[in-house]
Amino acid sequence: MRVIHIVGRVTIAALLVSTSLTAANAAPTTFFGEDVNGPYNDPNALSSWANSNTAKTSFLSNLVGVGTETFDGLAVNTTNPALSFPGAGTATLTGTGYVGTGNDGSGRYAISSPNYYYAGTDNFGVTFGQPVAAFGFYGIDIGDFGGQLTLTLTDTSNNTTVLTVPNQVSYDGEISGSVLYYGFYDTTDQYVSVVFGNNSGGQDVFGFDNLTVGSIEQVHPTTVPEPASLTMLAASLAGLGVLRQRRRKA
Repeated sequence: MRVIHIVGRVTIAALLVSTSLTAANAAPTTFFGEDVNGPYNDPNALSSWANSNTAKTSFLSNLVGVGTETFDGLAVNTTNPALSFPGAGTATLTGTGYVGTGNDGSGRYAISSPNYYYAGTDNFGVTFGQPVAAFGFYGIDIGDFGGQLTLTLTDTSNNTTVLTVPNQVSYDGEISGSVLYYGFYDTTDQYVSVVFGNNSGGQDVFGFDNLTVGSIEQVHPTTVPEPASLTMLAASLAGLGVLRQRRRKA
């Protein structure tokens, strides 16, 4: 499993490669970046999000021809909107949220104006018209009242995988208006739905924008040596070392 995190006010990029060589342990490759507002800053003050944008760019570099839903073509207050993604089919949002607009003055606002998805405090889901292999989004105002975001993925065999978004968690609105980007792709499994979880007991209100969906045909991972390749490389280098020693002795 490869994980790329860009977190905090300073960009930190880490590439972690699992040492497991078995396909059974395959998992989505995830990307995360967060720009934390506060403490106790005006929720309207966070006007740029460098870490989140870096994570988005890294995520999108592994995809080709994908579409992004900005909610700007939907009527404000629309509930359960139907979405369309070029090359990846359609999707439907389900839950109690609705299409919001502008800045609500309490930490939720659009990333690409004018609209965004106001999720409220309840869980909501995205059901895909056809299986997808990549999914990414901006999250706004997450974690200022104790909310940890999770994604529950259901694959084509009805198996579920839970991804915990490592957003910063605080209380009493002290990091209100923070922005994050989270995305994943999977070259092994495809998914029919994603459910967004909020563990704050109805206290933390979330906003979302710029949902990107990709089909398996649109996933083209950036070339990174896999564990098996690294092992073979190490063995080859070791073999060369032994051969050189034998030639010196001869």
